[in-house]
Amino acid sequence: MAKIIVFNKPFGVLSQFTAESGHGTLADYIDLPGFYPAGRLDKDSEGLLLLTNDGQLQQRISNPRYNKKKHYLVQVEGEINAEATKQLTRGVTLRDGQTRPASATVIAEPALWSRNPPVRFRQHIPTSWLRLEISEGKNRQVRRMTAAVGFPTLRLVRVQIDLWELQGLQPGHWRLESA
Repeated sequence: MAKIIVFNKPFGVLSQFTAESGHGTLADYIDLPGFYPAGRLDKDSEGLLLLTNDGQLQQRISNPRYNKKKHYLVQVEGEINAEATKQLTRGVTLRDGQTRPASATVIAEPALWSRNPPVRFRQHIPTSWLRLEISEGKNRQVRRMTAAVGFPTLRLVRVQIDLWELQGLQPGHWRLESA
């Protein structure tokens, strides 16, 4: 029977089980054999990472052709404006091509756990938050999208993939679900 691990990946942890250059890995948190990540979340990002013991399910979650929506809370440098959010919703041209249209909404600062290490703040540069929804997964896509519209990402937290959500899991914690 297909199972899913819903994991809240902490900042600085690699989305793999094998150690590399002194970074934490999934093996530091998950000790169930036979589970593999369904997609990736770079070491500088936090939040929802799904792992499964079913290869077909892994493919359906991670392959962009299945159009699984991924939801992110994104803290950006500067006060994001309507023109930038409009560009994100239309799609942004990146070095490796045009992104699909996204859903981008400016939000109030969300209630999240503290990040370790904390995000660097500049006293005279404000920050703002958005909820961004994409349906593809190019390498570091969200970070590249916000930078392309003039608002570099400071903190990136994935909170949902398709029907799976973090639902209050703290960083480093996980739960096992039937798929």
